[in-house]
Amino acid sequence: MRALAYFGTKDIHFTDKLPEPCIEKPDDVLIEIEWCGICGTDLHELLDGPNFFPEDGKVHEISGHGLPQAMGHEMSGKVVEIGSAVTKLKLGDHVVVEPTGTCQDRARYNTVGATCKACEKGLHNICLHLGLSGCGVQSGGFAEKVVMSEKHCFRVPAWIPLDVAALIQPLAVCWHAVKVGRVKAGDSALIIGGGPIGLGMIMALQSFGCSKIVLSEPAKIRRELAEKMGAVVVNPLDDGSAADSIARLRKMAPEGEGFDYTFDCSGIEVTFEAAIHCLTFRGTAVNVAVWGHRSVEFFPSAGTLQERRYTGSMCYTMEDFEDVVKSFTEGKTDIATAAHMITGRVSLENGLEDAFMRLINDKEDTIKVLLTPKKELLN
Repeated sequence: MRALAYFGTKDIHFTDKLPEPCIEKPDDVLIEIEWCGICGTDLHELLDGPNFFPEDGKVHEISGHGLPQAMGHEMSGKVVEIGSAVTKLKLGDHVVVEPTGTCQDRARYNTVGATCKACEKGLHNICLHLGLSGCGVQSGGFAEKVVMSEKHCFRVPAWIPLDVAALIQPLAVCWHAVKVGRVKAGDSALIIGGGPIGLGMIMALQSFGCSKIVLSEPAKIRRELAEKMGAVVVNPLDDGSAADSIARLRKMAPEGEGFDYTFDCSGIEVTFEAAIHCLTFRGTAVNVAVWGHRSVEFFPSAGTLQERRYTGSMCYTMEDFEDVVKSFTEGKTDIATAAHMITGRVSLENGLEDAFMRLINDKEDTIKVLLTPKKELLN
């Protein structure tokens, strides 16, 4: 089948020769892909990977699958075939995919290994062996079809457009981060970075009753959308230095002395500093960014003196997916607002040059780009 696939380190390209998946297990679901979003994780696999993909010549420890693999884990599509044990889905259902692969999935792939302590406690999103379908575990959604276990599939109402449905996976990341931070109604929050996750954080924070949301982002198109979504926006490059930017941001909090929560959706040294220093006393900084193998200096007194907290948020749970779908169906999250995040729709064949490279080199005009195997959807 046709796919945009990861063949090895720095080698991502289109192919029409990737083996087509088929039903093998009783709980398998064969999905015909309509849309699949490009995530920052995908870009990092090209720029500085492998991060989640196995190293060249090796296989993934959860699945035993090697390369090549179709990339893409923000998937939406239609069910076209089901295994004999599938009970919750039927042919024609619109679905999105929860793409993680953890210790609990070893049986599906017939691999052997010790169950990590996180999975023993049911904390599968922080499995020590965590991987993603479309990013190492197995082929994903930058392809014509994908096969997933029923437990990783969520039905969505047919009235939700499938391009918007492809946003549910990244939005689940945002919902989970808000829960990890323990945000309460009436709290204030600063979002650092206005990419898809940063913009999704606005919707998630609003759904939890956050009273004041400020977003710091250099790209004009992202600031404009954030403002339409109800956030107060700031261009950090307007200030003379990082210290000046932090001072200005702190003053924008309700009491003028820092926010209850900060969410770093960028992941560079200066945003790490801002996430800590823009907090009020006993505030919580939540890292949502993918850092890869980089590290930063940290001054413990910045946390100790005002009893600030710093934590990370990893992926999502099944409950987070359900909550995002519920938020759409109950009208708490607006479909049209979410759709504005989509700034590009590209075919698989042109995915590398017209989508990946555009996202890397043209952040001023792009937010979320979706790929599709169905060229008729681009007309």
